[in-house]
Amino acid sequence: MSIPAIRIAALTKRYGALQALAGVDLEIHQGEFFGLLGPNGAGKTTLISALAGLVRPDGGTLEVMGYDVVSAYRKARRALGVVPQELVFDPFFSVRELLRIQSGYFGIRGNDDWIDEILASLDLTAKAGVNMRALSGGMKRRVLVAQALVHRPPVIVLDEPTAGVDVELRQGLWAFVRKLNRDGHTIVLTTHYLEEAETLCGRIAMLKAGRVVALDSTANLLQRFATHSLRVRLERPQAGVELGGVADGEGWVAFGFDAYAEVEALLARLREAAAGVHEIRLGEPDLERVFVEVMQRA
Repeated sequence: MSIPAIRIAALTKRYGALQALAGVDLEIHQGEFFGLLGPNGAGKTTLISALAGLVRPDGGTLEVMGYDVVSAYRKARRALGVVPQELVFDPFFSVRELLRIQSGYFGIRGNDDWIDEILASLDLTAKAGVNMRALSGGMKRRVLVAQALVHRPPVIVLDEPTAGVDVELRQGLWAFVRKLNRDGHTIVLTTHYLEEAETLCGRIAMLKAGRVVALDSTANLLQRFATHSLRVRLERPQAGVELGGVADGEGWVAFGFDAYAEVEALLARLREAAAGVHEIRLGEPDLERVFVEVMQRA
């Protein structure tokens, strides 16, 4: 059995009175497209910073491709590429110069062919000679992705990579990341766009208050936690509320159900209550509902 791409055991980190990580245990397999989700303050950024060696944990262990992040820092860092959430860049260099400098940090020279390939894949070729200050926010974020890839790491962490990126750039970025994953790279994604995580990630961990509160395949999470929804626009919404529905204040009442056979019974009860059904909408389970339910339970 191959070693995990990332192994985290009993990881803790405290900032004064704040317990940012409270004993995280997690293994991410090689070649996975893995989602790391959680509300603001859940500990995601602290966890990523610890993986990158930017934060020293108080306890526990972290390994990247079998290399301990503390005792074998150079090898662990060489195996990892991180795309940070913040737009951090050096304003004095062009895009190509910045990627050459980033290569130098890892002792890599003469890799212009690989840099050209990255630039082409991220639609940055025309911007190669442009100073970083002159780029739009979306283009700067693409350069951050290029920087994370320039040393060909087997594990890539994307921390909110599409924040502030328009739809066209987002689609191009995901096409490239999917290709990297097909080529064998392990991808770890944090995002607040839950539809992205649902579409891309095969397995997901959810964090809350520094702990893993859910960990499973995306399909299993949808099956275990989320229900289908029946939304009905009623003449008398209060009648629907009395039958267990949740009103939105605009005439719509939502009911959860697990099997489509329950819909007929729900509608029959609404007719008996003279609720006055004007319109019906059915919704499939989605990761947003799962996320809300898991956070409420946790």
